[in-house]
Amino acid sequence: MSTAARTRPGRTAWLREPGMAATVLVGAISTAFGVVLLSVTEYLATLIQAQPQLQGVDAVRAALTIVTSVLVGLSIYVGAIVTANTFATVVAGRTRRIALLRLLGSSARRERLVLARQGLVLGTLGAAAGLIGGLAVSVVGLRLASDAWGLRVDWAILRPDLAAPSIAVILVTWAAAWIGSRRVGVVTPLQALSNSVEAPRDRVVARRGRHLTAAALVAVGAALLAVGIVMGGVSSSGILFAFAGGALSFSGIALGATLFMPPALRAVGGLFGRSVVARMAAANALRHSERSSRMAIGVVMGVTLVTMFAVASTTSTRFFHVVLGEEIPAELSLSVDVFTGVMMGLVGVSAVIAAVGVVNLLMLGILQRQRELGLLRALGLSVRQVRTMVVWEATHVVVTSVTIGLLLGTVYGWAGAQSLFGWMPHAAGLVDGPVFVAPAIPASIVLTVVAATAALTLVASIVPARLATRLSPVRSLAAQV
Repeated sequence: MSTAARTRPGRTAWLREPGMAATVLVGAISTAFGVVLLSVTEYLATLIQAQPQLQGVDAVRAALTIVTSVLVGLSIYVGAIVTANTFATVVAGRTRRIALLRLLGSSARRERLVLARQGLVLGTLGAAAGLIGGLAVSVVGLRLASDAWGLRVDWAILRPDLAAPSIAVILVTWAAAWIGSRRVGVVTPLQALSNSVEAPRDRVVARRGRHLTAAALVAVGAALLAVGIVMGGVSSSGILFAFAGGALSFSGIALGATLFMPPALRAVGGLFGRSVVARMAAANALRHSERSSRMAIGVVMGVTLVTMFAVASTTSTRFFHVVLGEEIPAELSLSVDVFTGVMMGLVGVSAVIAAVGVVNLLMLGILQRQRELGLLRALGLSVRQVRTMVVWEATHVVVTSVTIGLLLGTVYGWAGAQSLFGWMPHAAGLVDGPVFVAPAIPASIVLTVVAATAALTLVASIVPARLATRLSPVRSLAAQV
């Protein structure tokens, strides 16, 4: 047995490390969400098929399957970003351990394969838990619904297609762990002297290949968004181009977040005064650009999702006003409200996944900074000042990320509504060409998003900050996270 292998902790000890449980939870939520949606689709299709007077069951099943695939894909996409960011943070926390193993003969590829296998294990655990939980919720929920409505629906509970979300979550989690651990290749034995090492700002800025890729994704995505909006003036098929454009452009924004997010955080930090603690909190955002960007992009993702569907719904109502006048039939208004409520609830699952990622990254980041916090206390900062600095850092993330998320959500929501309903006034013979309406931003939802995000982020920073500052400066400086 090699010396490196003997130095490793127990085979399952890593499961108890910070960040691992959150990855399992993300996988479980994504899988359970997929299983529940597939079960509801089968239930509704079976219910319609049992009614002789209703036709088009195959079309309904196909439409529901498409919607289910999009929503499940969205939740898995969010989960993939959360997992990749988690493993990138875990690698930063394991820098000293990885450097020691490299010094004792282990290779970078071996250490990266270890992390990828851990991602595979976590994905499998989450998928298994989600499959069982999703089946239980589906069976209990749909049977209660049948009893409440007085229906007898003999729908298939166990079906092969229910394995699809589990397989997708396992593969995506494994791939996200591999991508998130790419920084293992640049860990050197000299970094064994540090507990948690983030790449310096100049090295992050110098990653031209990553930034060019991000710029290309944003440019292609923006072009597809424009094509979708233009096509939406004649056909609702424009939504397909707009959806692809939104996914690509946001992927580019997430990939290039390390370039533009830290300066934005620092600019916002200037609004909190010029005291020592405030200036330190603002400077930390730029000094640890990767860490702050990973935290911020999770908040941006959740805010963007909720805002996007809220803006899309209210903007769609404006198209109905253009076609039908100021008085919209009560039935249509109720249908739009019900559909919006259902979609907001379904998209809320993806927002919850993003929230889990934000809380996880905030707690990981603070726990990995025990040495830094201990040094600050040794240099004269009080416990209160250290905690205030941590909370202000989180506040910078909230203010900056919510602002960017609201902006992106408004653009994506307006583009979605425009590409889906832009053809309606022309088809009704009211105008000769496409109609463009201004985006409608629901103030109540915006305020709710801001309040919920602020509360979540601040609570997630206060708890680990209190734990980290309970240790004496000497013990904090000797901490091994």
